Formats: sequence, structure tokens, C-alpha cells
Amino acid sequence: MQLREVDPPALPADDWLVLRTRACGLCGSDYKQVFLNGHFDNPMTSLVSFPQVLGHEVIGVVERVGPAVRGRRPGERVVLNPWLSCAPRGLPLCAACLRGDLAQCRSFHRGVLARGIHHGNSASAPGGFADFVAAHESQCIPVPDAIPGGVAVLADPFAVSLHAILRHPPPPDSWALVYGCGTLGLLAIAILRVLHPETRVAAVARFPHQARLAERFGAARVLAHRPERALIEAIASLAGADVHEPWRGLPMLQDGAGVIYDTVSSPRTLEVGVRAVRSRGSVVALGVEPPAPFEWTPLYFKEVSLVGSNAFGVEEVDGRRQHAIAWYLEWVAQGRLDVAAIVTHRYALESWRDAFLACWDQGASGAIKVLFEFGGGERGWGFEGSRSP
Repeated sequence: MQLREVDPPALPADDWLVLRTRACGLCGSDYKQVFLNGHFDNPMTSLVSFPQVLGHEVIGVVERVGPAVRGRRPGERVVLNPWLSCAPRGLPLCAACLRGDLAQCRSFHRGVLARGIHHGNSASAPGGFADFVAAHESQCIPVPDAIPGGVAVLADPFAVSLHAILRHPPPPDSWALVYGCGTLGLLAIAILRVLHPETRVAAVARFPHQARLAERFGAARVLAHRPERALIEAIASLAGADVHEPWRGLPMLQDGAGVIYDTVSSPRTLEVGVRAVRSRGSVVALGVEPPAPFEWTPLYFKEVSLVGSNAFGVEEVDGRRQHAIAWYLEWVAQGRLDVAAIVTHRYALESWRDAFLACWDQGASGAIKVLFEFGGGERGWGFEGSRSP
């Protein structure tokens, strides 16, 4: 990992354009890739290529356009939809892309681009930790003038949480538990307040600054992440569930939370989840952590649905379909959603080590969403509320 000068991005095809980056968020997958590495037999290595310029939570201004670009123009502010699905690769749309399921595209290894599922992990689609980013015109979603760039930068992680909740909505007769109060978890709480205001939401927070925002965004209860026994017992109390004590280890509930949105998805959180969710409830894994064995017997005994949730695409809300990023921009413009406080830290790219360490030690830094900021944060980009170390 190093900071270096590179050539300006090339356009893989005539319907691509170049963005001047204004800000790029550090996703959990970015800093976990750097710090954790995972396992050598990770199947995802079949769909990435190197070298990489990380960063996929990008907002920018259209700098120049290719000769076949028709829908975008220089000077427009846009959010990047980073998925390198069929259209960016110059291919006819596969069945998944026709449905709008862009993260389930079958062509991540084909077309005009090197292997990669999104910007930042393809050798021919460098990401937003750079001054300029090349993108297909279909990937660029305009930002309304009324929305500051520092707010628009949350569109990508919002879309991740929205997709999980739309695919697995909370049952009407039980608590929903949001496990983890980083960016994805806090956005999940806010989304639940908009889409399911009648649902009682509990949240599991690791740090006090996360707990404060969870309450502000609508969590009725915020629970400590440790000790895990006390956490399961607290969920039992909320749900009115009996606590079943095994010979050793953590207890199990049969009438626990109706759904758990696990934004951490570590082996330990998944184990707590399958123990604390109710019978035939769902544990939705939308975090990124290296795998390891865990005690999963409650999975089959309670007939729990342990399901993954991968990113986003075109999503339907109230009978209307549009890209998940467009839903975020619409809700913010309408005043239905105000989550700007999630952005806590911004850094120049030259301070990349400090930015990654702020993500790594969030207890000491107080970080939630950390940004790389380009161009000095000039007036109107909306970074004024975050800290610039």
C-alpha cells in the first residue's frame, strides 16, 4: 500500500467519462482489505485484479466526456454507482442486470474491463482514492443542487443498508435488531424509521459516540455489545423471551428478535445472532469480516434464515423503482432523511495513514464515516460539520 503518482485515467470506451473527485468515503471493506487480508482461498479473489486504486464511495464533478456520452455533461455533480456490471463493460445486459440486480451481474470477468466487481478492485477501473476517476455514463447519478456534497457522499452506504431492509423487511409483530452502529448500522436505523415507523428498533453499539447517534436516528433501545451473555439476556427482556441455558456457553432464545441486520458479520456476531433471533426469524449479514467457525446449531433447530445481502441496484419502494442511490438523494431532498452527522472525519489523501488508523481505532478517534477530501472542501460541498485533522 502506497501513495504514488499515476497517469490520468484512460477511457475504456467512448461512452465513458472522467470525474474530478471531490470526496471519497473509506468503506469498511477498504480498510479491512488493508488490515485483515482474509484467507488465501477466498472465492472473491476470482473476481478481482491488480494493481488497484481503492475507493468506491465517490462524489465528483464531470471533467470531460467521451464522444459517445449523451446523458451527462461537464460540470455536473454526480454520485458514482461503482458496480462494474454489463453496461460499463460494453456487454448486452445479463438477466440479473435486466432485473436491476447489478451486484449479481454475471459478467464481472468479461468485456472491456479487467476482472472486478466495482471500482477499486479492478485493474482497469481505478477507484476514488485519486484526483480523477473514469466511469461509464450509466454509473453517474446527478446530485440535486440543494444537496451538499458532504451529504451526498453517504449515498453508497445508504444504498447497501436499504437493499438489505427491502429484501428482508422486519416482521410487524417483533423487534428489529441492528447489530453494529457504524455507518451501515446507523443508516439502517434511519431507513427503518422512514420505511417502518411502527417497528421497534434496538441497536447494538460498541462505542458511546455510536450509541448517541443510534438514539438520535430512532433506536428505541441501545444495547452494549459485550458481555455477549448480557446482550442476549437484554434481547430476551425486550422480546419477552425465555432464556434457555446450555451446559456451557451462551444461552439461546426461541422468541427473540424478529430480524437481525448484522452490519458487522463476524463469526462472533453471527453466533450471537442465531442464538438471539426468534424461531424462523432472519439474520441478514451485510458486513465484511474474515470467516471462522462458530457454533451454529440454532440455525437448523430454530429454522433460522441466515442470508447475505450484497450492495444494491435498482430498488422498489411503494411500487416505484429507481436506483438505490437515487432513493437516498430523493429522501434527503424531501427532508425525510438527515444523516449528515455520520460523517465525522475528513483527510487529505496525503494523510491516508491517519485516515486508515482513524477507521481502525474508532474508539479512540470517535470516527464513523471517514472521507478523503479533494480540492480543499470549498464552499457548498458540505464538509463543514466534520472534523478535518
